[in-house]
Parts: sequence; C-alpha cells; structure tokens
Amino acid sequence: MSEDVLRAVKDSGVGKVKLAVTDIDGVLRGKVIHEDKFASALEGGFGFCNVIFGWDSADECYDNTSYTGWHTGYPDALAKIDPHTYRKIPWEGDLPFLLADFSNDAGEPLTVCPRQLLKRIRERALEQGFSASFAQEFEWFNFRETSENLHDTHFTNPEPLSRGMFGYSLLRAQENAEFFNALFDLLGAFRVPLEGLHTETGPGVYEAAILYDDILEAADRAVLFKGSVKEIGKKYGVIPSFMAKWNAQLPGCSGHLHQSLWSDGRNLFHDPNDELGMSSLMRSYIAGLLHCLPHLLPMYAPTVNSFKRLVEGLWAPTTLTWAIDNRTVCVRALPGSEKATRCELRVVGADVNPYLAMAASLASGLYGIAQGLKLEQPETKGNGYQDKSNGTLPSNLWDATQAMKRSDIANELLGEEFVQHFCATREWEWREYGKAVTDWELKRYFEVI
Repeated sequence: MSEDVLRAVKDSGVGKVKLAVTDIDGVLRGKVIHEDKFASALEGGFGFCNVIFGWDSADECYDNTSYTGWHTGYPDALAKIDPHTYRKIPWEGDLPFLLADFSNDAGEPLTVCPRQLLKRIRERALEQGFSASFAQEFEWFNFRETSENLHDTHFTNPEPLSRGMFGYSLLRAQENAEFFNALFDLLGAFRVPLEGLHTETGPGVYEAAILYDDILEAADRAVLFKGSVKEIGKKYGVIPSFMAKWNAQLPGCSGHLHQSLWSDGRNLFHDPNDELGMSSLMRSYIAGLLHCLPHLLPMYAPTVNSFKRLVEGLWAPTTLTWAIDNRTVCVRALPGSEKATRCELRVVGADVNPYLAMAASLASGLYGIAQGLKLEQPETKGNGYQDKSNGTLPSNLWDATQAMKRSDIANELLGEEFVQHFCATREWEWREYGKAVTDWELKRYFEVI
C-alpha cells in the first residue's frame, strides 16, 4: 500500500503533499511537505508539535492537563501516516493528501489521540466478531460572508445564503446551484461521497448525508467533510458554520450517527422473524446506547453551545428515549430490509469531533451486548420530549462533564488516561465561557441595574 501511495505522489507531478491530523475538538491541523520528505515520513512517521492536544480550538493553552503544557515544553509527538487515507484534493490542483494519527515514544497508540481511540474501539468490535458500519449526516448554516468581515463585525448579523424557512427546497438549491453542485461533485472526487444533499429548515441551511462505510473510514470522511465544505465554500464567497446553535430563534445543527453491526456480509441488526424486524443484538445495542449516554454526553455535545441545541421542540432530543422512525427521540430505530436496518443516534451535534462521537457510540453499543442488556424500556409513542420516564439529558457542559469524569463506565469504555484528559479540556471550555461578558448580559444589566 505504501509503495502504491509513493508512486501516486510521484506520478501526480505536484511535488508536495498535504498531511493532516485532528485535535481534541476535531479541528483539522496540518502542513504541506516536499514529496522527498514525504517518502521518509510515510515509512517512519514525522514530528508534529503535541500542543495540538494542549490547546483549545482558539489556540489558548490549557492550564489543567498533564499530557502536555508549559511543564513539558511542548515537544514533538510522533505522527504516523495512514496510507489508506490517500486522496487528491480536486479544488487544489489534485494536491495529494493523507491523514495521520499519533503514537507515544514507545511506538504505542497515543491515548489522547481521537483517531487512535476510535481505532482501539473498532478493534474491540472486530475481536468480538463485529464489523461496524457507520454514516454521519450534518446540518450546517451557510453565510455570504468573508472571514475578515466576520471579525470586523464581531460575528454579529451575518448574512445568510438564503432567506426564509425553506426545507427540502429545490428552488433555494437552484438559486445557489454553482455552490450546491460543487459540494456534491468535489466531495465525491475527494473520496467523501454523499448519499444526499438538500436544504433544511432555516435561512441558508443545508443537510448532507455521507455514504456509509466501515467506522474508521466513516469517521475520516466526516472529519474531512467539515473541513472540505469550509474550503469549498470560501471559493464561492460562502462561510459555512457547523456551530450547534448560532441563533436562539432557529433550529440547531445536528450530526446524527447511523450505525449497524455486520458479520460475513450479514446485517446483525436485522431479524425478519421479529415483529419489529429488530434482532435481539440490535435491542441490546440500543439499550447500551441509552444506558451509557449520560456517562458520555460530552463526546456527543462537546461545547457550551452544544447544549443550547438540546432544547424541546427544535428537532434535537432532550430525553433518554427510543422509538421506531420517530424524530423526537434520542435513538431512532430504523428496521427495514437486511441492507438498511440500523439505528440513528440523534443527540449528536454538528460541532462534534466525529472520531470521539463514533468511538463513544460503538463502545456503548458493545457494552450493551457484552452486559446482555435488554431493551426493557418501552418504545416511546408520539412526542419524545414529553416522555421523561427514563430520565433527561444534563442541561449544560459542566454537569455533563462532571458525570463523565466520575463515571466508572466512561473509564472502562474509553480508558482512564483519555477520560482524564478529555474531561479536563471540557472543564477548561466551561471556565473560558464563565469569563465571557455576553451581549445578553450587556443588554440586560448595562443600563437598568
């Protein structure tokens, strides 16, 4: 495989390669290197400053993590290129591109690396005889803006790509056909194939469903999707935003996860003899998702803003519920043909790190199977927001993080080192939020009090 990639890079005639990794927030970080250096990096790895696991999405350095910090001097970590991720970027003259993940000084997977965490959970599934098939879908807002103007106006009143609430609109898609079609075609050429793309309810909102695949490939596609949409958008004068909730009056942006387990080409979630078409394994998997969710919620809702999406009546779940083909519940079961039977985890926001969300989801489902959990909780009929019989989700990042930090289940499923590091980063995020003076506070207190 490596030899094929080296040959493809040489044959491209571009002379350079773009490499990327993701930080704890799922933000792509990377560099461009000469093709000659790439040959040695592909064989032995390359150094990448470990500060990417020591700072937040705004490059502010954590003061509460042990993996790296001022106390370590921010040395290089060993990044290893995955040759299976080779792609060419069609909007950059077919520039060769690959993803990498991290190892420690002993050559073992780095515990705080999101992609390595997912690989570890994936291997756990394979050892149990399960091949995990996943797909992520995203909603996001698009604005007729530039980065410079957004900063100059302090991110206030951005101009949406289109006006009005117009979901599934062929008209709105046609009005922006050049950008709309470029997304579909360029992403496909970049090996991030879409099953579908359409407008959603809200000004300038699109939704895309990425084609399903093995969970690691699915997560790579999801990470690359978010970065690629932003890069393509800039070429069309568009700033896309995957913020979970940018406007209190509008629906939030989801990152729903579709998932199923397979073995020898057979969908293990499908049971044609069951009255609902759901196998006992699928029921245990869903029971695991619901049981573990309160212990792992920051993996699906990682920012302060994430929780402003999780409100009643705006298409995001607030209760620990499940049902068949019901968009008001947390886990939407979708039994059907053997090929299509799956479940959809709807709590996930568009602001998520796909590696972490998929790792948490698969680990939870496997936990349900290993523990022999039964889906004894009745299917919710009707409005899932009103069914609080099995509990509700925490309402903010701090409470969710403290639950995860104290959780034996989180430590068992994800490892103590990862949980310690990740929870510290979420506590940092909450502390940074606590320092902010918001527009709401100014409007409420500045003149009156």
